[in-house]
Amino acid sequence: MCGRLSQYSGIHHFVAALSMPNALANSVGELPLERYNVAPTTQVALLHLQGNVLHADLVRWGWRPHWAKDRAAPINARVEKVAHGPFFRSIWPHRAITPIDNWFEWVEEGGPKKQPYLIRRRDGAPVLCASIGQLPDSDEGPGEHDGFVIISAGGMVDIHDRRPVVLTPDLARQWLDPATPKERAEQMVLHQGEPAEAFGWFKVDTSLGNARNKGPAMIQPISEQ
Repeated sequence: MCGRLSQYSGIHHFVAALSMPNALANSVGELPLERYNVAPTTQVALLHLQGNVLHADLVRWGWRPHWAKDRAAPINARVEKVAHGPFFRSIWPHRAITPIDNWFEWVEEGGPKKQPYLIRRRDGAPVLCASIGQLPDSDEGPGEHDGFVIISAGGMVDIHDRRPVVLTPDLARQWLDPATPKERAEQMVLHQGEPAEAFGWFKVDTSLGNARNKGPAMIQPISEQ
């Protein structure tokens, strides 16, 4: 689920979608991000609240607790287990939004390579993915163990049996708010994520599979290339 994504809009475009009046501490930059083929373990623009300030930081996609050094760092967390399992216990309270333009999934269609599909909101709005992580501190700066995971749910079986938990702007604001109780946050991601019908998809070129291919051609329908 969601093993590759795009962040090509500017961070202010994503912040505007949230409609948050908070002051913004932006360490991402003012220009469009222009990242069309973002792979795990790389730095991804993330939004999180610290005090009354909304922070936009670049954070590594993937995280594991210090005691799990014998396994790869997950990039996603299953919504059914994330709130109560021991693996993510220390970061469950640290909520963030990963704002993206789209994500990709690969489907076995009988060809020599799996067929990648681009998935995005049908209304063209930014995709606000519920996330948790070990996040940069505004006083201490980024830490070597910082990282995040995107929470995943079931559904969209035409393409993949898992998908990101995507929140409406109102729910995303609640998710980010440290005052939102953990129990309320769990219910939001379990039951109030956007339905599969909110998304559309189309085929893109198989060159997407190589993370070194980064240009805007990665998000074009095959018929338009």
